[in-house]
Amino acid sequence: MSVDLHTVKRVARLARIAVSEEDAERMTGELNAILGFVEQLNEVDVSGVEPMTSVIPMEMKKRQDVVTDGSKAADIVANAPATEENFFLVPKVVE
Repeated sequence: MSVDLHTVKRVARLARIAVSEEDAERMTGELNAILGFVEQLNEVDVSGVEPMTSVIPMEMKKRQDVVTDGSKAADIVANAPATEENFFLVPKVVE
């Protein structure tokens, strides 16, 4: 896949980036080099290689999946002007 000058200008317009004529010509070469590198990566045989998140094996730290009320309801409503049973009281706005 190669990028031409028209495509670079179109992408710049879609991204709302002001690109001069000489910058567009320079970017054409740069984008073609990037796409060439990506095509080289597609040639690498990765069959049998497991996906990984790190180069060294590690296990993520996990907390226990326990449902709690947070024990902070009273702290959360402490500064509210009006509360009832740890709920905010607000004036009626729809009749």
